[in-house]
Amino acid sequence: ALRGKGYEILWVKNAIEAFFLQIQGSGQIRIGGQETLRVGFAANNGHSYRSIGRLLIEEGLMQPDDVSLASLKYYLLKNPSQRMKVFNYNPSYVFFRILDKGPLGSLNVELTSGRSIATDNQIFPRAGLAYLVSKLPLFDEKGELIGWRPFSRFVLNQDTGSAIKGPGRVDLFWGSGQEAELAAGHMRQDGRLYFLTKRR
Repeated sequence: ALRGKGYEILWVKNAIEAFFLQIQGSGQIRIGGQETLRVGFAANNGHSYRSIGRLLIEEGLMQPDDVSLASLKYYLLKNPSQRMKVFNYNPSYVFFRILDKGPLGSLNVELTSGRSIATDNQIFPRAGLAYLVSKLPLFDEKGELIGWRPFSRFVLNQDTGSAIKGPGRVDLFWGSGQEAELAAGHMRQDGRLYFLTKRR
């Protein structure tokens, strides 16, 4: 439907990274190994997000505790014949826009690493101040997960994500870079979230 309309921003050579850019909803793309183009969420096609991790679990290809961003990328890298099946399992498609800064959240201001969260804005107050209690992943020098440690902090409900639905889901923005990708790729811990409200 969009062929020939000139809406493309650019073409990327890595289909796996492009797929996960869709899931993340924003990111940075290296051009020619030096220049970096920042892109952010502009819109989606209206279809609900379906987890590819759940697909691989249901088909017996992964155990629930083994699913992470790194393990999903590894599976797709080692099983090229299965890529299109996995890619097409998620009918949600994200359209991007070029950003001068960011990534930007629901308030159209830059997110803060480790402090910005996304929730279902049909349930929770946009720009609400909250207190998050959960666990952080710990890694060794090789980037292998070695444990978890408790953490708690004040956060701001300013991020956005079309896959964040329901009262039991919170997404914490980790920032950019390899360490942030490692943490975000493993983070699926239980926790508690307290929104601060005015005393009646």
